[in-house]
Amino acid sequence: MTTAEIYQQLTEVFHEVFEDQSIVPTPNLTASDVEEWDSFNHINLMVAVESRFKIKFKTAELESLRNVGHLVEMIQKKVNGG
Repeated sequence: MTTAEIYQQLTEVFHEVFEDQSIVPTPNLTASDVEEWDSFNHINLMVAVESRFKIKFKTAELESLRNVGHLVEMIQKKVNGG
């Protein structure tokens, strides 16, 4: 799966979770950039990402997340078998 494909699907996930069609996931986007991105919605987002991409994150991986770019890197490694 390419980075562009991941961002395309992530955009759909963000729109569903935050119910905001204006959000554009970019590599530098963080929770502080999205008004509704609180701890509860962070869990919803991670569950939705796992479901969409058919992957599972370890707790340590989720705790290490810095921004959407880092999330995309982790998704790419998992879906491409790395």
